Amino acid sequence: MDNIGMDSVTKTRKAIIGIQGMTCHSCVKQIEQNLGEQPGVISIKVSLSDEEGTVIFSLSKTNADRLVQEIEDSGFDASLKSVVEVEHEEQLTSEVNDKNMVSTELHGDESKLIVSANNEEETIPHTAKVFLKVKGMTCASCVSLIEKSLIKKHGITSALVGLLAQKAEVKYDPTQISPEQIAAEIAIVGYEAVVVGGDDENAEIDLLIKGMTCASCVSMIESTLMKRNGILQASVSLAALKAHISYQSDKIGPRDIMEVVNELGYEVELADNKNAREHVSHKSEIAKWRRSFLISLVFGAPVMICMIVFSLLSSNGKDPHVEITAGLSLENLLYFLLCTPVQFIGGRNFYKSAYKALRHKAASMDLLIMLATTIAYVYSVAVLFVAIVLQFSKSPRTFFETPPALLIFIGLGRWLEHIAKGKTSEALSKLLSLQPMEALLCKVDSTTGNIIDETLIDVELVQRGDVLKILPGGKIPVDARVLEGSSMADEALITGEPMPVPKHPGDRVIAGSINQHGALIVEATHVGKDTTLSQIVKLVEEAQTSKAPIQKLADTIAGYFVPVIISLSCLTLIIWIIIGYVDIDIISNSRDPEFSDNEVIFQFAFLTSITVLSIACPCALGLATPTAVMVGTGIGAQNGILIKGGEPLETCHKVSTVVFDKTGTLTHGRPSVMKTALFVEPDVCTVRQLLAVAGTAEANSEHPIASAITTYAKEVLGTEQFGQCSDYQAVPGFGLQCKISGIENLLKEKRKFTDSDVIPTSSDENQTTQVYSTLIGNRNWMAQNGLTVSKDMDETMEEHEYKGHTAVLIAINGVLVGMIAVADTIKKDAPTAVSTLQKMGIKVVLLTGDNEKTAWAIAKQLGIKHVFAQVLPSDKVDKVKSLQTDGDTVAMVGDGVNDSPALVAADVGIAIGTGTDVAVEAADVVLIKSDLMDVVTSIDLSRVTVRRVRMNFVYASVYNCVGVPIAAGAFHTLGVTLQPWMASGAMAASSVSVVLSSLLLKLYKKPTGCPVSSRQKSSKKSYSLVYQNESGAVPRGGIELKNVKV
Repeated sequence: MDNIGMDSVTKTRKAIIGIQGMTCHSCVKQIEQNLGEQPGVISIKVSLSDEEGTVIFSLSKTNADRLVQEIEDSGFDASLKSVVEVEHEEQLTSEVNDKNMVSTELHGDESKLIVSANNEEETIPHTAKVFLKVKGMTCASCVSLIEKSLIKKHGITSALVGLLAQKAEVKYDPTQISPEQIAAEIAIVGYEAVVVGGDDENAEIDLLIKGMTCASCVSMIESTLMKRNGILQASVSLAALKAHISYQSDKIGPRDIMEVVNELGYEVELADNKNAREHVSHKSEIAKWRRSFLISLVFGAPVMICMIVFSLLSSNGKDPHVEITAGLSLENLLYFLLCTPVQFIGGRNFYKSAYKALRHKAASMDLLIMLATTIAYVYSVAVLFVAIVLQFSKSPRTFFETPPALLIFIGLGRWLEHIAKGKTSEALSKLLSLQPMEALLCKVDSTTGNIIDETLIDVELVQRGDVLKILPGGKIPVDARVLEGSSMADEALITGEPMPVPKHPGDRVIAGSINQHGALIVEATHVGKDTTLSQIVKLVEEAQTSKAPIQKLADTIAGYFVPVIISLSCLTLIIWIIIGYVDIDIISNSRDPEFSDNEVIFQFAFLTSITVLSIACPCALGLATPTAVMVGTGIGAQNGILIKGGEPLETCHKVSTVVFDKTGTLTHGRPSVMKTALFVEPDVCTVRQLLAVAGTAEANSEHPIASAITTYAKEVLGTEQFGQCSDYQAVPGFGLQCKISGIENLLKEKRKFTDSDVIPTSSDENQTTQVYSTLIGNRNWMAQNGLTVSKDMDETMEEHEYKGHTAVLIAINGVLVGMIAVADTIKKDAPTAVSTLQKMGIKVVLLTGDNEKTAWAIAKQLGIKHVFAQVLPSDKVDKVKSLQTDGDTVAMVGDGVNDSPALVAADVGIAIGTGTDVAVEAADVVLIKSDLMDVVTSIDLSRVTVRRVRMNFVYASVYNCVGVPIAAGAFHTLGVTLQPWMASGAMAASSVSVVLSSLLLKLYKKPTGCPVSSRQKSSKKSYSLVYQNESGAVPRGGIELKNVKV
């Protein structure tokens, strides 16, 4: 038995595999999933930071070479480092993972994912994310109440609520709580909540189904749908006659789903989901507060009129107090009759909200309003009742005018505030309005390819692969590829590109753009929430829901604000009662000789106490940041700049250093061959032979320089087909090595090499098929492989490197035979962008993998004074961190997969929208266009927005700090005393003014850029001299090398 156990252990091996090309945890997961499906794999540990994977496997079912091949098939470079026997499997599978380590343990058919980062808990439960529309929020206290209530709920890990976006983003454990339960929890607190979507990649559709009569119909529809491949969930409601279906859009489409229901004998149509625009424009909230204001106005306006009339009569020396009965005057009777409906009808929304907040031991702005109006009303009714019962000779002073005035001003303020809030989300509304509602579906004859039928369908029914027709002047319904026709597309509202973009067969078109002239036949490539427009809308929505750091401070203050104000109100009441009894002369200017001292003291104390409640406004503090952030992100979206939230928007204004990746960012990323040079005689190797070998080798690489060489080789050789390439291996930052064969057909005349040739031929086949051992790369790569770059060769390379070209060396069968110079042209807006950033006081750094000479040549043309050259992709993060260590706030601008780690490491990552999905995902700011001036705009917009936020914050703070003491009667001795209705007007005005202040950001104009100085412009011509002064190197331009044939 022991022998059997030992035998099984010795068949278990641990392989350490080096993996290059990983950029994020998505890459890690992809490798894990692919390896996990292989038979014999027991445990997988992949380290993103160490660029290696540890795999424990059964030797009887697989081997290390197969594992390496599987990783390479996944698109990564892999090399086997070591294979050792495993004696204690359990210990190995429970090793603690390093930082940025993802581990997958496989036991039979089960898999467990363990993530460890920054020494946090290793086992993290699966979390999902859900978005909910939340109605009824009015201030930061509402936000705080909802967030605190949700966080207390078991299964919810985080909750983020956006006041202006009226949205909540909640992360939760789906095994413990559902989105519907989360919505119910928000409803319990007193706000209406509706689930609007999650974070998964599945599509959803709501259908109206007619013809259902009983539960059997429901069961039949659900069971039939669930049998179809691609449908994940189907929920049918008999009462609502609706169905909610979740499905995989790559396996089944909405029309297919509707067809299934139709085949069962039911009528089906899309449910109306067109309320998104109304939601972001706050239409329902505007209508609600308009209605509340008008109700208060109907009864409150006569109160205000009566107050003015009685005040005029009193000022003219006439006694306005007509006593109806002892203790009851006509004035107080009219006030009571008009105030009561306002108090209980106009104020019902405040009572509901305040009651629900109190139930959860929270305090909101509505509680302050409810307390102020209720105290004023109850006090007035009480003193009036006592006066009538005790038969006072004169009716007492009351505050019946306070509730109507307060509710009128609050209703008007909330109405105007929500109108203004709707304006702040105008950019999002415009984006939503771009979404077309219908599409013209074409039915194509499979044999002839002709269109045989056209049908107008709802855009939500469009499926991938559908052929659509776009008429002149029509909106493009989904992202698509042009099949037939030519036109111009207006993409201004999506990309910010002012000029129409030409579209021809093969070009991509964006959903929401307008086809100007000429009909287009297109094939849908991205539909539903996968379209560019939908992704932009989602990004803007999430940005407007997120909070800037300064907003978190405002929310914290708002959480304590209401209890503090209530305490101050009570304190004001007590202090003035004490002051009144100590020295009534202090309030004598408010004294009516017809009232007793006690009446005067209590009237004034209650007056100041209610005024404190009326004037205090946490709304202004709560709205200071989100309104500005919403307008700022909206302006960014309109200009083709997607800022992912308040935090990046706030951080951008601190940026002191901008680091640019070179290829594809400062340059077009489409290099071309500038020169081909031979280092040997033509009878040894011709240019065509050089290009045939180089083209065949580089055809296996996706690097831009490789693409340039391949394209050039195809043009010169006049072919689309190259030879065969084997044993291909690429080392990032150095070069490649491989074996090339079968290129004889690419040459006009076949050359036969003899033993005396400089380049020996390696052939293990027949004499007509030659194999070329090829090395392509930089100086270091040649040195690593034992080849020496001569002085003449080095000078030739330097000649091109001084011009900003990249010199690529080619060695065949151990002999350096030539060089290909490749250059990438600088974008026309790059010099202006760099110059403008420097004028803004920002340090600009060039970060590139190119050699130092090439990097400095590009830098000189752009006027960049700081360069990091010959930086490997894995070292870019270290360079960014070194700048941060020096105290710089760093923004990294890049476009490629290899830039994504640096984008994450930087304080602000800025991705060019035309770059890879990985870079866009990793960035904080996405530039839809490739215009580098948008980098300037994003930083400038951030500065303007943060300046506006601070102004709003200061104004709101000063308002409360000055308003509350005045309301409390601190300046009463100077003759300054506020009435409650005056305070309520000031409070309403403060909220509206903060929102209007933020709306001033709509006047923002993007910077046009600083002109490039003459010195910078001339630097392109004088780069050699400048470089010579700095490095001491002498450029070799114009010198002919005798032994170099070009």
